[in-house]
This record gives sequence, structure tokens and C-alpha cells, in this order.
Amino acid sequence: MGSQPFGLDPDVVRRIAEEVREVHGLGVEVAMVIGGGNIYRGLSAEGRGIDRVTGDHMGMLATVINSLAVQDALEHLEVHTRVLSAIEIRQVAEPYIRRRALRHLEKGRVVIIAAGTGNPYFTTDSAAALRAMEVKAEVLLKATQVDGVYSADPRKEPAARRFEEITYLQVLEKGLKVMDATAISLCMDNRVPIIIFNLATRGNIRRVVMGERIGSIVKE
Repeated sequence: MGSQPFGLDPDVVRRIAEEVREVHGLGVEVAMVIGGGNIYRGLSAEGRGIDRVTGDHMGMLATVINSLAVQDALEHLEVHTRVLSAIEIRQVAEPYIRRRALRHLEKGRVVIIAAGTGNPYFTTDSAAALRAMEVKAEVLLKATQVDGVYSADPRKEPAARRFEEITYLQVLEKGLKVMDATAISLCMDNRVPIIIFNLATRGNIRRVVMGERIGSIVKE
């Protein structure tokens, strides 16, 4: 959503698509799990009297909107993509099937995964961790609004310490808000490293993929 309070900023979507194209051009297989918090958050809806399950379903549909926007931006850059949705919505996206996702990756397409896991009470983080396991990803990259894992929210506590490296157990024991505990546990059990970095800095996706030490890495 860029600097807007909600919704989609076409310039931000285009910039992200350009960075993904650059990484894809290196021969890297890319699967993207996209959230929908810029449009709707199921958890926050609960406080406004909307049933949690209904709110989560609404949030999943918001991820489909974002996924279509990213697909459109990538296709304009002549990158072949497929949107796979955990909720069946065949007019706009293919249903998520693991073997289909793997086949698209093998064929050099960018796979955009929408609607989370398809289940309420599971976050986009959990969906990203689950899909990373399913497609046998080498690493899970969390592109976010901060430049790594901190001991506290750096926007509220300027003295917060940033960790270059931290273990899964330390994240869980310290209660750090890197990703939710389900996602961290899933990555820990399957030994998939997580790199958290700032998406707002142009070129960071390529830097992370090329092995530059930016952001924070969560591993064994």
C-alpha cells in the first residue's frame, strides 16, 4: 500500500514486480505467498463485531486481490506467472495443488500463492512456511517493513537491538514478533532458514538471494 493508509499503490506493486523479475532472470525459482493486510485483516475485524472465521475468509479474498495485482504487474514485464489459490475461485486463479505448483516452478514460472492455507486462524506466515515445505524451498524470505529481527519494536523503542543471526528456539523463548509461533516451529522442524529483511529498500530481494548479509537470519 506504500504510504497510503490502505489499498494498493501501483508504483509499489510495479517496483516489487521489477525486483522479482530481476531475481527470476538469475534462474531462481520463485514462489510468492502474498498477504492481504493492506485491504483487510481478519483478526482486527473480530474487534468490530465480525465473526473471526468470517473475517479470516474475507482476509483470504483480499490476498487474492493482491495476488492478481502482482500477477498483472509481472505479466506486463513479460514474466510468466500462475496464481494458485487455496480457496477455489477458478475464474481468476487455479486451485492450489502441490504437484501443480512444482510443475509451474520447473517450467520457469513465478508461482503466486493466494488465500493462505485456506483455513481460518492461520496467518500468512503459517501459509508461507507450509508452502515452503511443500515446494521444497531452500529458504523462506520474509519481505516486511523492518530490516530484521529486533529485541523489541524498533518503531516504539529506538534502543531495541537487531539480531544478525538468531535461532528458532531463541525467537520462540523470547516471544519475538518475527513470525507467528506456528510458522517458526514448522521451519524449525524442517530446518528451513528464514531471512527477514526490509522490502522498502530497492534491490533488497536480489541482495538477499545473492547472499549479502542484510536483515536477520533465523536458523538452527
